Amino acid sequence: MVEYGPGTGDRGLLDAGRRTRVMTWIMAIMLFLTVLAGALGLGMFAATAQMDRQLTGRLTVQIVEPDAQARDRQAAALLRALRQTPGVVRAAEVDRARLAELLRPWLGDTGLDPELPMPAMIDVELAGNDAGGVEQAARRIAPGARVDRHAQWLSPVRGFMVTMSWLAVGLMLLIATATAAVVLLATRSGLDTHRDTIDVLHMLGSTDVQIARLFQRRIAFDTLTGGLGGAVLALGLVWFLQLRMASVGSEVLAGVSLGARDWLILLLLPVLFALLATVAARVAVLRTLGRTL
Repeated sequence: MVEYGPGTGDRGLLDAGRRTRVMTWIMAIMLFLTVLAGALGLGMFAATAQMDRQLTGRLTVQIVEPDAQARDRQAAALLRALRQTPGVVRAAEVDRARLAELLRPWLGDTGLDPELPMPAMIDVELAGNDAGGVEQAARRIAPGARVDRHAQWLSPVRGFMVTMSWLAVGLMLLIATATAAVVLLATRSGLDTHRDTIDVLHMLGSTDVQIARLFQRRIAFDTLTGGLGGAVLALGLVWFLQLRMASVGSEVLAGVSLGARDWLILLLLPVLFALLATVAARVAVLRTLGRTL
């Protein structure tokens, strides 16, 4: 039997020249794109979970009444009723100045006009997700009141975020498939290039499994080397983008942030891709040698 240690026979069998450098660069690009897609998916999943936590049990009651005095009486009565309603954690009327600030992009300073009719709005936070008691109290005290769930308002945004999350997962699977295909092509090319050397190894007593180890060591080394480089660049870009999103001050964008577990998953991607490339190389060598040699 002929044994080869890592860095000796495998480097002789698989050229460490231009072809290896190309393979390393390809793996760097693959891991760069994979880490970016993974960061997008993990960030979107985290933002969706945060949105669900924030919006569960949150709703707004709008009292639309032209008569300001009647509107204020209904709002005060409804506030007292809601604070005594089982399941209501918090109920507070939104300040008129706050409403005017929200309307400033559309109305400008007109929203500050005290003569401008404006509905009374009450923010309600529930312990659960059952708004039956709130709706009953609103119908009893202010028949024209409207109860709006925050989750219903932002359901299109949540749907988009979920779509982006699964799109990122699909991109990762697609890149992993492409990586396996590249490894298969590189391995078969190496087998064709070194067919004479492999014949000599067989005559010296080497088995197909031993020859496969030479290829998988080389492929694993190239994948891990290039993958680490691409992953480091991608992680640096993700970290920079996360800082930029945090500085924007948007609650939605702030939710698209990675936790410690997410960073760990991204750091493990080069190792996972190296294992994938190793398995793909081994399968390609054993099948090819078993069929042709």
